[in-house]
Amino acid sequence: MPDILIADDHPLFRDALQRAVLAALPQARVHSADSVDALLGLIEQFSDAELLLLDLHMPGARGYSALAHIRGQYPGLPTIVVSGHEEAQVMRRALAHGASAYIPKSATSADIVAAIRSVLDGDVWLPHPQLGGASELRPDEAAAAAQIAALTPQQFRVMTMIAEGLLNKQIAYDLGVSEATIKAHMTAIMRKLGVNNRTQVALIANQLAVDQESMPMVPVDGD
Repeated sequence: MPDILIADDHPLFRDALQRAVLAALPQARVHSADSVDALLGLIEQFSDAELLLLDLHMPGARGYSALAHIRGQYPGLPTIVVSGHEEAQVMRRALAHGASAYIPKSATSADIVAAIRSVLDGDVWLPHPQLGGASELRPDEAAAAAQIAALTPQQFRVMTMIAEGLLNKQIAYDLGVSEATIKAHMTAIMRKLGVNNRTQVALIANQLAVDQESMPMVPVDGD
């Protein structure tokens, strides 16, 4: 039986996606996550999953950052982005970051089923054909996506928490590791991102925001 992954922090919409998955693929086993951290654990557990439905906005996600990371680490996992954003440019950027389809949360159940079937057949799906294909990413956004894609899952978790403004001791507590381990991750993250401090790490993450919103203040704690 094929394994299908759903990542969305809204229980009602997760249920709607699960019903659509089972309508499109009745024999599927559906596994759900309500955060990027939980999703990364699911992907490691179900490494042969056939499809991922990924919400752009949930704990641990910052715009397209989770999509870029997952596409880089797991290129064989087709990914459908689901989001409340209806703008054509947001949809085209999702495809440019590696999504195989984009489902607005206003979509009908029939459209969700159609998108799932199209992607499982190897096609690309958008709610309106006239939207065209992927847009070309700005060079800085494309570079940030490639750098984030190179991070390990744990490094990605740390980077996201840095972008949220957490201190090393807070990150260590939340991840259940020592501050020394977080400092080691910080060194590796800064090397992979080509930056020198945590503020620059947060700036890289912010380049993949959907609306390029202002990032939170990033404290300096001696790293």
